[in-house]
Amino acid sequence: MISREKLFSSNEPKSVILVRLSVGCVFLLEGILKFINPEELGVGRFEKIGFPFPGLISGFVGTTEIICGCLILIGLFTRLAAFPMIINMIVAILSTKLPMLLKTGFWHTAHEARLDFTMLLLCIFILLNGAGSLSVDHKILHGDKK
Repeated sequence: MISREKLFSSNEPKSVILVRLSVGCVFLLEGILKFINPEELGVGRFEKIGFPFPGLISGFVGTTEIICGCLILIGLFTRLAAFPMIINMIVAILSTKLPMLLKTGFWHTAHEARLDFTMLLLCIFILLNGAGSLSVDHKILHGDKK
């Protein structure tokens, strides 16, 4: 079981908030867009990729991105929220970028995959380092102490 200290702790500087804001905003936006533009970014995209039950999976992924994006933005249960987003990005890379690599080659795929790999690495950073001192996690662990 993960200890409270391990879950909420972070010795990282206040500037970690910039990473959290970037990651949280991207996932929140992408999750919302799966519902606003379902044919291109939601059900239609999952259907085109070949996922079974594209409506169910699209709704699950969109909802998870919205929830985890919000949690990362405010820095609440940040490490826990980063974990499903790491899985999300690995699945996205394997299901969309790997076939692209085989079809169009390295340079085209490298261009198209830049955000996916950036988000994956930033989520790993958040998982390893926590939310930083400007977060709800830090406030839960330390209260009013500095």
